[in-house]
Amino acid sequence: MASNPAAPPTHFDPYGAPGAPSGGGEWEEWNPGEDTLRPPVRGRHRVVKQRSIARSSTVLGVGVIAAVGAGGIATAQDKPPVAISLPDMGLPEVDLPEAKDLPGVGDLISDGDSNGGGASLADSNLEPLTNASLTAPAADGEQSSAEAGGAGEALRARILQQAEQAQASADAEATAAAEKAAAEKAAAEAKAQQTAATAEAAAQKKAAELAAAKAEADRLAKLAASYSLPTSSYTITSTYGQAGSMWSSGYHTGLDFAAPTGTPVKAVHSGTVKSAGWSGSYGYRIVLELEDGTEVWYCHLSSMTVGAGQSVGTGDTIGRVGATGNVTGPHLHLEVHTPSGAGVDPAGWLQSKGLSV
Repeated sequence: MASNPAAPPTHFDPYGAPGAPSGGGEWEEWNPGEDTLRPPVRGRHRVVKQRSIARSSTVLGVGVIAAVGAGGIATAQDKPPVAISLPDMGLPEVDLPEAKDLPGVGDLISDGDSNGGGASLADSNLEPLTNASLTAPAADGEQSSAEAGGAGEALRARILQQAEQAQASADAEATAAAEKAAAEKAAAEAKAQQTAATAEAAAQKKAAELAAAKAEADRLAKLAASYSLPTSSYTITSTYGQAGSMWSSGYHTGLDFAAPTGTPVKAVHSGTVKSAGWSGSYGYRIVLELEDGTEVWYCHLSSMTVGAGQSVGTGDTIGRVGATGNVTGPHLHLEVHTPSGAGVDPAGWLQSKGLSV
């Protein structure tokens, strides 16, 4: 079976192979090799344009070190080189330039390591970058933060202290106001109680006075029931202590009841007749001794109906009004002597017994 021979392949090199004609035409098959590789610069550009990533761990480690040193994110001491393995993308293998030949990277790698894989950050000049650029500002920031925190804490403590002082002052004022109000209230209550006590004491005193007066009235009523006036239908003509030349002592020693002759004379209280008879200027006189020793003298009588030693009761008739002795007219001269013998006002004594003359 006959077959047509294959046409010789033609290749178009857009970059132009060395020694190739500038125009079209047939070209021999180009098999790249070491003698036909483009210079490292063109190869490097090809790699960059095709976005190829080298699989060499040494180059990748150096790239990580350069990135860390340029960005200031971490230090080479803390972040060791990391080997990254990528799948084969079917690209032709090419030799990349040495890491020390890369722009901006060769200065970071020691000249003693020709392969770039043994470069260490300890042999590099990154320490000033990491220590000076990161550590010193961080230290200053920490100091500034500490100083700011201390100032804020002092301000907070001062504000709290002032608030506490204001609260304490307000509490003290409230306490003082409450104590003052309580004192005023207590004083008002004490005054009210004192007023009430004074009024109650006055009422009690008045009630006691009324009770005493009532008791005295009752006593006098009882005495009046047991005492009697010495005569009736009389007129008081001379009182006790009245001065005058008619009396030998210079003053009147009794109480005179002027009444018609023969008017009955009564015992003022129950007692015993101590004496009854003539007594000089007193005329006919009866001395009645009461139970307490008091003596009542009845003088100027016209007649006597009792004798010495005779007991009589209140209101009993013991004689008659007369004008015997040193007199100017008929009347009853009444004298009262205490158990000691001293004379007293007959009108007052009779009043003390509930009798009014």
